[in-house]
Amino acid sequence: MNPLPVADAKSKAEIDHEPAGAVPHQNRRPNPAATATAYEAAGELLRALAAPVRIAIVIHLGEGPQCVHDLVEATGAPQPLVSQHLRVLRGAGVVRGVRRGREIAYSLTDEHIGHIVADAISHAREPR
Repeated sequence: MNPLPVADAKSKAEIDHEPAGAVPHQNRRPNPAATATAYEAAGELLRALAAPVRIAIVIHLGEGPQCVHDLVEATGAPQPLVSQHLRVLRGAGVVRGVRRGREIAYSLTDEHIGHIVADAISHAREPR
């Protein structure tokens, strides 16, 4: 019979991500420069997502790669506007485009971005 997990026990993922000989997370002090860099990167990501049309695009791309005309149909936004927002998202590293013949199929660079947006929408729908 397997013993019940202990609340203080580390998961395998936590152990795998710690360098050998590392001090446990609770006792480490954050590196201010690394923290500032992470905050800056997070701010850039959130700025790139700070438009309703871009949020809609990310939600639709979370379903899989799509071309501009698919996103125009799904969002109801005009094609030039969708293309402009895709340019911003691509510049921020949120989406990538792969040419398929005459079209470019856009997709999320990381599924975590879709989760961030879905969580934000879920949070916005919660009663206050």
